Amino acid sequence: MPVRKLRLAGVLFALSLALPASSQSLTKQVRAALADDNFDQAARLVEKHKAGHGITSEVLEAQSWLARWALGAGKLEQAESLAANTHREALELLKKRPLDADSQLPIALGAAIEVQAQVLAARGERSTAVAFLKQELENYRGTSIHTRIQKNINLISLEGQPALELDVSQWLGPQPPPLRALKGRPVLLFFWAHWCGDCKWQAPILARLLNDFGPKGLAILGPTQPYGYVSRGQPASRAEEVLYIDQVRQNSYGNLASMPVPVSEENFRIYGASTTPTLVLIDAGGVVSLYHPGQMSYEQLAPRIAELFR
Repeated sequence: MPVRKLRLAGVLFALSLALPASSQSLTKQVRAALADDNFDQAARLVEKHKAGHGITSEVLEAQSWLARWALGAGKLEQAESLAANTHREALELLKKRPLDADSQLPIALGAAIEVQAQVLAARGERSTAVAFLKQELENYRGTSIHTRIQKNINLISLEGQPALELDVSQWLGPQPPPLRALKGRPVLLFFWAHWCGDCKWQAPILARLLNDFGPKGLAILGPTQPYGYVSRGQPASRAEEVLYIDQVRQNSYGNLASMPVPVSEENFRIYGASTTPTLVLIDAGGVVSLYHPGQMSYEQLAPRIAELFR
């Protein structure tokens, strides 16, 4: 696994935490300490909370950030130990409650599984990592961490493999062709969400790439999905949300008006797009050459696309 992929979680440490420590959640306090590279302080916060409150979802979510920090710092043994402890303690909680009874336990367990797999991959044990993730996918199929586990399978194993076909039964904008119909052309998949500011940041970069490489044959498809709400988190039916997504598409992605937008939760599951944006570059033979959760600049993407035309 390339080092750059192991450091994806580190981007989140740059988030600003404006509240005073006394009014912050444990997770925010831990992340603030880690953002300052003060692992010892973060670990003390977790242990103090654990001593006072026992094993809770909040403790485990905060503890999972310790594991992610250790992974990003290249401290594989420490990351493995923290992730294994979080995983084991999460399983104890699951004996008494469903995984998705709150939002914190799924984050903690998903992160623990992710770190354990990434440690294996970093040690060169890719097949073991994939086998571990596939078993966890079966264990948690249909839960909120399903897509996250699939993302990690794809991070380790999707590049160099045939692209997975998309569900194109519902769409916005131009009608999307099935991927098999695009063989012979490079394809860039842009998984985005209507609420995602990072996706809007990515849009002008994709428009520039389409302008530069579209005449040579590059195709860009923008899969998205409903999340159950519209503006300001207001609950909405699927039909209402799809109409809202189309408004966002037209208002915020007008420079990508020619981009077909398949609408399907299944596309996000099979491509593990728990991070938005997720970018997937497919060569003319239908093989994945790049799988990247998160933003990418023009300078990062353009050379990868140019390679596919040589």
